[in-house]
Amino acid sequence: MQSRAISADPWHGKPYYSLDAWCKNTCGHKLYKAALDIGCTCPNRDGSLGRDGCVFCSAGGSGDFAASRLLSVPEQLNQARQLLSSKWKIPAGLPCLIAYFQAYTNTYGDPVRLLSQYRQALALPETAGISIATRPDCLSEPILDGLERLREEFPDKFIWLELGLQTIHDRTGELIGRGYPSSVFEDSALRLHKRSLPFIVHLILGLPGEDRSDVLETIAAVNAAAPFGVKLQLLHILKGTTLAGWYERGLISPLEEDAYIRLVADCIASLSPDICIHRLTGDGPRSLLLAPLWSLRKREVFNRLHAYMKQQNLRHGGNYDPGTAHPLQADRPLPAQ
Repeated sequence: MQSRAISADPWHGKPYYSLDAWCKNTCGHKLYKAALDIGCTCPNRDGSLGRDGCVFCSAGGSGDFAASRLLSVPEQLNQARQLLSSKWKIPAGLPCLIAYFQAYTNTYGDPVRLLSQYRQALALPETAGISIATRPDCLSEPILDGLERLREEFPDKFIWLELGLQTIHDRTGELIGRGYPSSVFEDSALRLHKRSLPFIVHLILGLPGEDRSDVLETIAAVNAAAPFGVKLQLLHILKGTTLAGWYERGLISPLEEDAYIRLVADCIASLSPDICIHRLTGDGPRSLLLAPLWSLRKREVFNRLHAYMKQQNLRHGGNYDPGTAHPLQADRPLPAQ
């Protein structure tokens, strides 16, 4: 896509480069994500690698907010647009939707069927582009070849891939049942760069056994991979997951709000300013969320994060140094709630 003229404030008042800022700078208006479920599965659920999914993954395969898989892609997007229009004033006649193929692993399956689903979303006039949630170990050559063809067919629309890395540390990857070594992610990043296919890296903050140094080493690895974007996801403990069993037995504790604000601020400051931040906390379905319950106060958490970053003079990339593996931040007091 061709970028529009960037405003005098390209970050639009935030201390970091957000997805909202990218949308306004590139498309000239706000975009809205429409979560889709196209009936995919995952190698961690179909028996290829396991049956129960990663320890944090709910039965919905991270697609708890997606529309019903019984509907076609156009029907799901139409339903999403109606729902979004009831909350926000969406301009008529503008492509305002990001078709987010969210539930399970959306490049895992028959390439012909999957590419047809992507094309249906791209062909709709209300869709600005698509984002495909997947795993680094599920990027087949037929899928990548097909995405290149779709990019040529729809040059005015974007195509993104979202890779669930979670952590660069293989010891944690084994603990959470990720199912592949981090070298697979590194190889996938190189393959996507060679094809000029933009990708987003999904990370989880607060994984069992990881401290600030571990998380910032993951941030350094993401900087080295040079993705288009990153999602910083707070670890949510959801009912029915393996993680929930650990929590109920007292084996793990979720991050406290103050600790998360400090940690995510450190991540933002250490992240390359060229990497767009697509998420900072994530949403846990209220009906499934066991902990941390403070994450339900999302607006307040954002306000406290912005206040903390202002108080400490922290900005996106402020501590980014390509020659430093993982710059650390000292603990600082937080603004009062």
